[in-house]
Amino acid sequence: MNTKRIKIDEVNISIEELEEASQILKAGGLVAFPTETVYGLGADGLNADASGKIYAAKGRPSDNPLILHIADLEDLKEIAVNIPENGLKLAKAFWPGPLTLIFEKSEKVPLSTTGGLSTVAVRMPSHKIAQELIKQSGVYIAAPSANVSGRPSPTTAEHVLDDLDGIIEMVIDGGKVTIGLESTIVDVTADKPIILRPGYITEDMLSQVVGEVEYDKAVLARSIQNDFIPKAPGMKYRHYSPKGELVIYEGDTKQVIKSINQAAEEKILQGYKVGIIATEETRSFYLKGTVKTIGTRRDDNTIARGLFEVLRAFDTEGCEYIFTESFDNNQLGQAIMNRLLKAAGYHIKKV
Repeated sequence: MNTKRIKIDEVNISIEELEEASQILKAGGLVAFPTETVYGLGADGLNADASGKIYAAKGRPSDNPLILHIADLEDLKEIAVNIPENGLKLAKAFWPGPLTLIFEKSEKVPLSTTGGLSTVAVRMPSHKIAQELIKQSGVYIAAPSANVSGRPSPTTAEHVLDDLDGIIEMVIDGGKVTIGLESTIVDVTADKPIILRPGYITEDMLSQVVGEVEYDKAVLARSIQNDFIPKAPGMKYRHYSPKGELVIYEGDTKQVIKSINQAAEEKILQGYKVGIIATEETRSFYLKGTVKTIGTRRDDNTIARGLFEVLRAFDTEGCEYIFTESFDNNQLGQAIMNRLLKAAGYHIKKV
């Protein structure tokens, strides 16, 4: 298959530019497209066969649910039932935006889209290309990240093509995404909202709208969880992983830098290629290996935007070991650490 790539400017979108992509989705095909979080791999979420193509293209486990993307709050009534007040409050507060909500599904949503669950994950993206594609295609787009399962999520069209070129029909190139981490996921089917995946919408932001919220135990886990049914994408399986072995160093900053330098020197002497993830504040202290700056600790948003791009860059350069500092486990830092822990297979060294 020849994967077609079309470039579209989010600011000046024409109906004609999205026509071919819309027709592909209507016909049950696959189109990768940008959202404000990461690039998504889209198909008609109410078409069981189309949803199945997503799993096949990604090599995704069949019990890992997909997220349905909508363009209007009224659409929710068609794909969800028994919509709770907390769910509506959060939707009105944060949609369109990087928040996914878990509802009881309607009969229209096939089990192939929900990973066999009676619930459905729903999001209304704020990215203009994503919004227009949903509206013009006339389908609710099921869309996990547009990468091979287990790999770092794509934040550019180039990342998508690295994984899926020749496997899907089309990639819409809308440039680099703005957030760089997948959406926050909140289950609103219980009396108290439960965070299933941290993201840009933080606990504090959620609690200001609906009061107290809880975390699912898997979110706070420091090891791989295999003994439960995942209610949301990314809860059960290892994700975001580079090809090299990723190790997180946790502790006093000076000791972390010292330990990473020692580990890098040892591996280099053994003949391995080593990558180091640094921040702007610590970049100059690393003496060996391929050092890449992920962002500044003064602004977690820069670190979120740079995480997956840096992991993929180390793959391109053939790094066999990657060492990284840990990050503050609060607010957006918690979302960053959630991705890093999964990418490292929870390989942490405390120093």
